Amino acid sequence: MTKALRVALVFSVAFLLVSPLLAQAQDPIKLSGTHYNLNLLGKNTCPGDDLKDTNRHTIMVKLYFSDEDPNDIVGDDPGSAVTLDRTNKIFLSAGDYFQVLDGNACDKDGAKFQLPANGVEAATAYEIYLRELGKPGGNGDLRTCAINDMDTDDPADDEVVCSSENVVLVRDTGRSKWQRVTQELTTMLLQADLDGDGVLEPFRIGIFDPALYEYFWDYDNNGLRLVQLRFYPIS
Repeated sequence: MTKALRVALVFSVAFLLVSPLLAQAQDPIKLSGTHYNLNLLGKNTCPGDDLKDTNRHTIMVKLYFSDEDPNDIVGDDPGSAVTLDRTNKIFLSAGDYFQVLDGNACDKDGAKFQLPANGVEAATAYEIYLRELGKPGGNGDLRTCAINDMDTDDPADDEVVCSSENVVLVRDTGRSKWQRVTQELTTMLLQADLDGDGVLEPFRIGIFDPALYEYFWDYDNNGLRLVQLRFYPIS
């Protein structure tokens, strides 16, 4: 990175290039067309295998897990990347296509998912939709985060930065509904003093922006057995 952002911590996987047919005029959202499907499976007991390089469309996560403090995703050392608990974290890797590189988010190195970069605004290459499935009653939260090197070469002072936006997950009774989550999962809304006046202003960056590194989705899960994501290309 050529320049780090001094940001305030704000908490709160076969693919073809065919456009989806999407009707959104009324609720619920109706989706059709070729897409990439990714399932997040909540497990009481996760597999011992690291599930790397298996060409799967699933990522295993702990059925019940959240960081100790919902406003502090790294536990007792706020902001420190060194002490980051990687459980239920899905680390993001830039690539030309969607692929699960590591399907086990229950272990100490988290999961890893490859996906193309997406535009912050008009240059969006694909849309992401999400729904909660399985037995009603679970809930959770998905949030995009990354690491800031604090403009130094010393990793000891690197800090975790999370978007102020998140995806609220609730498995209600009845038929599950889709929600569009492209912005929340491919960009980050942050705050920084952009003009030196001492006032924090909001701004948005896309995942894989060189200002930060090691982008990931932080998943706090409270009993959700299945969260399904679909990635639809925009032609």
